[in-house]
Amino acid sequence: MNIPAGEFKAKCLKLMDDVQKSQREIVITKYGKPVAKLVPVKDRKRSSSIIGMLKGTSRIHGDLIEPTGERWEADD
Repeated sequence: MNIPAGEFKAKCLKLMDDVQKSQREIVITKYGKPVAKLVPVKDRKRSSSIIGMLKGTSRIHGDLIEPTGERWEADD
């Protein structure tokens, strides 16, 4: 959808609501030429907390508790 800048200025808040609901972008024009886009923000399912940010990004291979068979010795 294209809209002239003057009309966008008059209806800005309503257009922002429309874009959010419809998830469709609006191209704002000036003298008939595109100058800007109003696009919907993708809904972030993750919280802004760093806790749990990497959840689901790693895999466990094998048994984490079972000894590997290697012996470690401390040097004095």
